[in-house]
Amino acid sequence: MTAPAPLHVFEYALLRVVPRIERGEQINAGVLVYCRGASFVGARTHLDTDRLRALDPEADVPGIRAALHAVEGVCRGGEEAGQAARDEAGRRFRWLVAPRSTVVQPGPVHTGLTRDPAAEADRLLALLVR
Repeated sequence: MTAPAPLHVFEYALLRVVPRIERGEQINAGVLVYCRGASFVGARTHLDTDRLRALDPEADVPGIRAALHAVEGVCRGGEEAGQAARDEAGRRFRWLVAPRSTVVQPGPVHTGLTRDPAAEADRLLALLVR
């Protein structure tokens, strides 16, 4: 019998879409997960356009999707990450969770324990976004 994978501390933040900043209404559209012990940073996104249109019928859906895909690209690294490509996973995560006043915003950072950070990202997306 093989021993279970070790537990690692991980951090996560929700990605929120705030289509009209002045109103402060938001929907969850993704999750960022960082696990230093597993050298993992990843994003999972899902944009519910019906919910978004309920908040703002004029929302720029293609622009919001592009912003969410850009976050996923930064997490993956490589050429898609642009200037962040050379940064290690932790720096990319910290850059992505820095407060900003754009339509796609990170929420507060939370922590937990996991054996599989990629599976944790999928679980959090299903639990908190979908």
